[in-house]
Parts: sequence; C-alpha cells; structure tokens
Amino acid sequence: MKRFLVSAAFLGLAACGTPQQQCIYSVTPDLRAVDRLISETQGNLDRGYALGTDVVNMPEYVDCTPAPFKGHPHPQSRSCLIDEPQIISRPVAIDLDAEAAKLASLKAKRVKLAIQAQPAILACQKQYPEPSP
Repeated sequence: MKRFLVSAAFLGLAACGTPQQQCIYSVTPDLRAVDRLISETQGNLDRGYALGTDVVNMPEYVDCTPAPFKGHPHPQSRSCLIDEPQIISRPVAIDLDAEAAKLASLKAKRVKLAIQAQPAILACQKQYPEPSP
C-alpha cells in the first residue's frame, strides 16, 4: 500500500502541480532518480540491449540573407548550408545477467528510499491537505 501511495504521488507532478505535489516532488529527488534508472534498466532487459547516444552533424539550410542597409535596402535572400548537431540513438550490447543484477539492486534501493521518504511525504500531505473527491 505504501508503495502505491508513493508511486501515485508522482503521477502528474510538474511545476504547476498542487502545493502538496510540489512539496512531495521536492523531498523525493533520489527516489525519482532511482525510478528513472529502474525504468531504463527494465527497458534494456526487455529489448536485450541498451540505447547509447551519439552526436552527428547533419547539413541544414538556413536563411543567411544579409541585413538591409542604407545603400542596399532590399538585399537578395540567400540560404546557407550549415552543420547542425543532431543526437541519435544506437543499440549498445550489454551483459544481460549484470543488467538483471543491477535491476534487482535498484529495486531494493527503491524500497529503502521509499521507506525513508515516507515521513517527509506524510508531512507534505499534512501540511498541504487535498480535498477528497
């Protein structure tokens, strides 16, 4: 039940959340980080590989029309080819056994962090009560 309450508290959290949601968000950064890592690791195991990122330069046309000036108030429009950095994903081989062990370790850490965060979450809920539906 506690795990459900903590997980439910994170749904829809953003800068525009209720005061209670903002409070809970501010007291659980480690828990959110571990949740992201669990999600990423589970995805790696489901796929059978990790996703790495590379930055590549892709040519792109941009407007490089000169600015008008007194002697030439209507310059001819021009396009220039520039290299624009793009981030691409690529598959990366992983050790599935090590990844499974990492997932188990992260899940155990999450349980500990959720227990540690519970008093702060309850304090937020007490300080900023929300009406029942």
